[in-house]
Amino acid sequence: MADASGFCVFLTTAGSEEEARKLARTLVDRRLAGCVNIVPHVESIYRWQGKVETAREWLLIVKTSRERTKEIEHALRELHSYELPECIWMDVGGGSKAYLRWLGENARGGEK
Repeated sequence: MADASGFCVFLTTAGSEEEARKLARTLVDRRLAGCVNIVPHVESIYRWQGKVETAREWLLIVKTSRERTKEIEHALRELHSYELPECIWMDVGGGSKAYLRWLGENARGGEK
């Protein structure tokens, strides 16, 4: 699939490098994502249970098809150490046809 309309970038964070790697590998192994980038040492400032918190986290940038987002959410609830893991996705507006074709083959269970 070379049309960008069926793809999205899914964002989540992890509290450790080990957890980030585990989540990324699992998403790719399960073919829920074609690629996951791990960005180390991001600082997050957020409100949780009435208090402002600060945490050092690892950002996961998940490249996937839009149809896999619910499955990714389910996997994160299953595997994540956080009570409420970040699950945000944004539609892809465009991209190279070759990359989108590859992504479609790898984030849709090998469909062509």
